[in-house]
Amino acid sequence: MYVEEIISRLKELYPEGYFHINRDPFYLLISTVLSQRTRDEVTIPTSQRLFSVLDTPEKMATADVDEIQELIKDVGFYKVKSQRLINISRMLLDEYDGIVPDDINELVKLPGVGRKTANCVLNYAFDRDVIAVDTHVHRISNRMGLVETETPEETEIELEKVVPKDMWKEINGLMVLFGKTICKPVSPKCDKCVMNDICPKLI
Repeated sequence: MYVEEIISRLKELYPEGYFHINRDPFYLLISTVLSQRTRDEVTIPTSQRLFSVLDTPEKMATADVDEIQELIKDVGFYKVKSQRLINISRMLLDEYDGIVPDDINELVKLPGVGRKTANCVLNYAFDRDVIAVDTHVHRISNRMGLVETETPEETEIELEKVVPKDMWKEINGLMVLFGKTICKPVSPKCDKCVMNDICPKLI
């Protein structure tokens, strides 16, 4: 299958996969919220700095918003996110006994958590078979002809139809790496791409 060939080539290109330094559900939830509209190069050190001070829902829920703003000021929309982190932490304590839920229907009830963020948590923290669709996955899936969709939500649904379920959890990490290094939004490196003999954009 075409999709299996794509994933096979990406796994050869990135044999170590997409490694998260911390698979704790709360850490992954908060760091994924921080990553919205922010590059990994900024998100990772910001998350580490934040958790060096506020590493539990209890601490974050009772923190002063100004303190959080100072800790995460390098990420995009940091003022909005600062209050959002407090609200998420309070809701976790009030409704989930301080434990990050492992169900998408519960995760998306948290402030600022959409399907992409929820699926990232389910994928990387709980090792669930889900497809987390961010901008890279959405762009590459359409560019490679796997889907023809307008929104990430549509892409998730359509990818689930064409990707074997045992490969779902690999899609996000591999396509994020591919999208950051080769299949970029602007000026993709098609001449160096391992897909250039099968990509519909080049055939």
